[in-house]
Amino acid sequence: MNKTAIIGSVASLGLVFGIASHKAVAQMSHEQMQSSQAKQTSQFRRIEQPLWAKAAVSAGGLGLIGLELWWFLLSKPKSQKAQLKQGVQEVTITVDGGYEPSQVVVNSGQRVRLNFYRQDPSSCLEEVRFPDFYIAQQLPLNQVTPIEFTPKQPGTYTFTCGMNMFRGEVKVEAGQGQVQSSKDDETVADTQPTK
Repeated sequence: MNKTAIIGSVASLGLVFGIASHKAVAQMSHEQMQSSQAKQTSQFRRIEQPLWAKAAVSAGGLGLIGLELWWFLLSKPKSQKAQLKQGVQEVTITVDGGYEPSQVVVNSGQRVRLNFYRQDPSSCLEEVRFPDFYIAQQLPLNQVTPIEFTPKQPGTYTFTCGMNMFRGEVKVEAGQGQVQSSKDDETVADTQPTK
């Protein structure tokens, strides 16, 4: 049989039953409707639940709430240190229901390349944004998209999806050049005579 014929038959039957039930209700008098409603409400009765069933449902609900709180607020992000390749700190981030790893550790003052490999087809993850670096980049599906920037200062910089639902972070640590220069400043300060 044809799909259209089947759908048409089902729709016709629904229309016929709808009209028939409407006529039956329309032909009832006001008193008949009130008595039938009274019968229906008197038919409901309270179902008593055993105490153990109430406790089990409550414990299960509290357990799920606790799991959600832990998952979204208390679980630690998976972290990965960037690998230095030809003078560029590089990490590949898989985009599939979020960002994996969700935390990348890099050094300041060195070029960073984050290779985003998007596997998730949802529209929310079509774009990644780095507000601190003024970067917004489209991520084509099943392709690697490199994003490069140079963090100047240590700190934690977030990146998000286009709808700001999924987050990750770039943790920038003081580079060796900055640590050395700050030690040199301390040495110079120590050798200067005090007045």
